[in-house]
Order: sequence, then structure tokens, then C-alpha cells
Amino acid sequence: MDLDRLYDRILARVDHSAYLALADAVPAAQREAMSEIGALVQTPGVSADRARARAAALHAEGRIDRLMLLSALHVIAMSPGVRDYAEAARLIGEREQLALGQGGPELALHLASVERHRGALAFYQGQYEIALDYFSRAFERQRSAGNLSNVLITLLRLGEPDEALSLFRQVRATLPAPLVDALVELIRADPDLAPLRPEL
Repeated sequence: MDLDRLYDRILARVDHSAYLALADAVPAAQREAMSEIGALVQTPGVSADRARARAAALHAEGRIDRLMLLSALHVIAMSPGVRDYAEAARLIGEREQLALGQGGPELALHLASVERHRGALAFYQGQYEIALDYFSRAFERQRSAGNLSNVLITLLRLGEPDEALSLFRQVRATLPAPLVDALVELIRADPDLAPLRPEL
């Protein structure tokens, strides 16, 4: 693994003067509806068909747009009770084409989401090095703590705790405080990042 190249990809892309702490590519007006779908997917005993129907209803009501609908359907396809990875991959491609067709100022955020979804698909199939590449690309497009935490989790899953710790130290010393603070909160909350907690 070329860790120096990974550092370069993550650390060299941040423009300190122009940094904005970015949330995931979910417009504020759609967050409540997307959170509802996320909670539904995690509710024991809820079928995938019910979750898909609710997502479709929220789209029909105008509470989520087509991009968010495709994202929600991807999350459902990837959920532990479904694991329809072929459908998840198809939805990623459809979402990418829709984002490219729409263009506009949110394009980088939408493409970051596509890369994140690809990373998740690879991660859940045990293809951690491929996942690491996608998660790194997502961070390049959208400099968020969530994207960076995916990179760290994947390094840990690859059995590279020293590399994850080294990257976290570099991030802490180099990147803007708002991003570092948000990442620290994720490390405190996410059990997958627990090996980094002694560093806090």
C-alpha cells in the first residue's frame, strides 16, 4: 500500500482559506425525509419492500428528489437483510448518470456520494483496498469528516492500525480545526474507530 500517495491525496487537496465544513450531499430540505428512510431501514422486522414504498412515497410527495430517491434505494439494497449488491451497483450507475446530466454547483457533492456508495459496496464485499480508493476519492471531492472516517475505518479493516493512526495524526496537525473536531466526534461515537480513541 502506498501510504505516501494516500496522504498526498487527502492532505494536498484542502484549500485552508476556502474550507467549508460540508455535510453529506443531502440538501437541508430533504434531510428529515432521508433520516426517516434511514431509521426505517434499521427498524427490526421492516421489510425492504416497505422501505422502498416509503421512499417512493416521499419522492412522490416532493420531499426527496430523484437523486435522493436513488441514494435511499441504494441504502436499502445494501442493508443486511437485503444485500442485493447487483441492484446496489445498478443504482450507483443510475445516480451518477443523473448527477452528470443535472450538472450544476452541487455536482462535486453528488459525485462524492457516488464514490462513497461505491466504496461501501466494495467494503461490504470484503474488497477493502478498492473501498479505500473510492473513499479517498470521495474525500477529494467532498472534504468532510464522514468521508475521512471511512478512509480510517478501511485502513483499520485492512489490518493497518499504525497507518490509520499515522494518517489521523497528520490530519490533526494539518487540516482545519472544524474538520478535525468533527472527525474526533466520529471517533468517539463509532466503535469501528475505537482503536484511535487513545490518541484523543
